[in-house]
Amino acid sequence: MSDTLQRLNPIELPDAGKIGYSQISIVEPKRLAFVSGQVAWSADGAPSPAAFSEQTALVVRNLERALEAIGSTPHDIVQIRIYVTDLTNETLSEAMKQLTAFLDGARPSLTGIGVAKLASPDLQIEIEMVVQAA
Repeated sequence: MSDTLQRLNPIELPDAGKIGYSQISIVEPKRLAFVSGQVAWSADGAPSPAAFSEQTALVVRNLERALEAIGSTPHDIVQIRIYVTDLTNETLSEAMKQLTAFLDGARPSLTGIGVAKLASPDLQIEIEMVVQAA
């Protein structure tokens, strides 16, 4: 994590650190990148996988590619928003398992949102990020 990004988990708020995120992220003046929501679409146009876990894996790979494109790492992520069409304890747990591995100890601010549908009927998860750009 750069010295321009600070994570806070005040004791007056629930302990988000146990779950793998921060309640508050503060960014000092620096370039920010707003990464569009990534879904289970690949650059080669292959069909989206049907299984939620496979869609999540493809979304995470797309997030990794977006970070590489701007020269950033998971530790530069300020905020993540996760949109899930069937938000249950199971789907959230699966998404967080894969995100936690991707984040590699980084703890950005995070919001999980249940939605009726995404850009295509076959999509089950979408994740967007705000990132400190290199």
